[in-house]
Amino acid sequence: MSTATGLTAPTHPAPAVDGLDELLRSMADDEFVIGFSDSEWTGIAPQLEEDIAMSSLAQDELGHAQALFQMLATVTGTGDADSLAYDREPADYRHARLLDHGRGDWAMTIARRYLYETADSVRLAALMSASWSPLAELVGKLVREERYHLMHVDLWLDRLATTNGEPRDRLISALETLGPDCGTVFTPLPGEPALLEARILRRPMAELERDWRAGVAPTLERLGLPALPATRDPTRGRTDHGEPFTWLHGEFTAVRRSDPGATW
Repeated sequence: MSTATGLTAPTHPAPAVDGLDELLRSMADDEFVIGFSDSEWTGIAPQLEEDIAMSSLAQDELGHAQALFQMLATVTGTGDADSLAYDREPADYRHARLLDHGRGDWAMTIARRYLYETADSVRLAALMSASWSPLAELVGKLVREERYHLMHVDLWLDRLATTNGEPRDRLISALETLGPDCGTVFTPLPGEPALLEARILRRPMAELERDWRAGVAPTLERLGLPALPATRDPTRGRTDHGEPFTWLHGEFTAVRRSDPGATW
């Protein structure tokens, strides 16, 4: 599992540190929420091989979240990975609204994972040359694991899309449900100008979203799947979390809430 131990706070001006807070929090929340959501398939995936695969993918995401939360705690000087992950109210999480949708069926899970993994790969690529070396080094580690996530979801997207009848119909329905929130991984961050000035983020989120849409469009077209619509409420893509996340939050905080004074 990747960790961010031994890090020191960056030497960038305070606005860039604030931007790092927002960037790391959004990335960590993305990985944490999709990881926990997909862990629900453990024991009930449609095939034994997929039960193992999805459990492994979910564990990877949670490990990435831990590393990002730990880095966030170092940058801000407050909390630790566990308190950041478990001790916030639902409204305080900053994951992309794409990940707010309930687990749903297997087609929904594959559609959500395809949209997220392809978007995350574009975001990570823009951070690999970050001016703050601890982040660039961590991103390099994440990318090496995430490429296997992409390979897995690409195979399943193709499999569902080319199997006529219920599999293809369910996939199309899932993409249509997720479509209005598809671009929320690239929701502009309040501290984005400072991140760009400090060269922690090399390109604006809006440009990254355009690259991502151009990258996935040929695959969707080849498979005869619906084109992605414009993102609804693009500036609020990491807020206004719905009922499915409120339920999920209750699930992943249940053990910690059972004994608030315990040392875990």
